[in-house]
Amino acid sequence: MAPAPPPPKAALENIRTVAELEREVRDRRNPSERVAHTIAGFVGSIPFVIVHLVWFALWVLINSRVWSLVPPFDPYPFVLLALIVSCEAVLLTTFVLIEQNHMSRSADHRNHLNLQIDLLAEREITELLKLQQLICKRLGIREGADDEEITEMSETTAVETLASEVQQRITSE
Repeated sequence: MAPAPPPPKAALENIRTVAELEREVRDRRNPSERVAHTIAGFVGSIPFVIVHLVWFALWVLINSRVWSLVPPFDPYPFVLLALIVSCEAVLLTTFVLIEQNHMSRSADHRNHLNLQIDLLAEREITELLKLQQLICKRLGIREGADDEEITEMSETTAVETLASEVQQRITSE
């Protein structure tokens, strides 16, 4: 199988830009967010599950007197284990929520950036359609110059009106 051709230069530039933006978001994290990110990343992994399975198995074996190398310290129904796991759950939930808040802020930032780019692209495309119609008129190409859909699309889009219409339809359903 032949190797895939390299991505186009423009795509490589976009990849570099996206990687740089993500690096900036990561670098802006404060120390507590970095700790929360590290912990949340470990909590959501198979090694975390394995550590807990081994821990629980050892706890039950020791405290059920199946394994007599260590004296039992938390007899059945394992109240100490339940307390520890409950405290751990509260802390881990907090770390996961901190990470989710960070991810939400990052997503909001990306969404705002995407909206800005989309609005700019819409304006640029509108101007290109106007220019295309002028060229068609000058060259006498009636299909392009008189096309109603192109004429409609080459008008400036009222973003506020569109947003209001979408909101109105969403709330009326």
